[in-house]
Amino acid sequence: MSTTSFGPTALATPANAITFVRLALTPVWLAVVVAQGASWTAFILGFVLAATDGLDGYVARRQGTTRSGAFLDPLADKFLVVGGLVALVVQGTFWWLPVAVIAVREVTMSVYRSWVSKRGVSVPATWWAKVKTIVQEVAIGLALLPLTAGYPVLARTVLWVGVVLAVATGLQYLNQGRKAASSAV
Repeated sequence: MSTTSFGPTALATPANAITFVRLALTPVWLAVVVAQGASWTAFILGFVLAATDGLDGYVARRQGTTRSGAFLDPLADKFLVVGGLVALVVQGTFWWLPVAVIAVREVTMSVYRSWVSKRGVSVPATWWAKVKTIVQEVAIGLALLPLTAGYPVLARTVLWVGVVLAVATGLQYLNQGRKAASSAV
């Protein structure tokens, strides 16, 4: 059985198609979260969107990663996670401060990674950054799951773990970029 392989400049790939669907469905999910709060619809749609992140990564690794995918996939993750957290602030489920810390970290790291990439320095996602994203998605899931929504301290505790991981991995990225830039000189 042969598999199609895509080069680094390809845009129309199955992995990118999955990412585009994630990006397109995220506003629908956010509207459901704001309208319904904790519900099976919000939980299941959010779960599917979060789970497809792993699917697009799997497909990309099998068929060839692309520069467009390397840009779009983290964008879809940030849109999903930060959007979900903001929707839960609007709902009154989460306090604005931890969400603001996460949002500022995400924007800062995106700008930083773009800035250093223009200087020829790559700062790839780390294992801990992936764990951070999963922990934040779990916090959202716990807040939306009707079985756990009645225990908000659970979701809020996991959210604060996500904040700690966000700050720690942000510092890790800055350090990696600094080391890579100094060794490139």
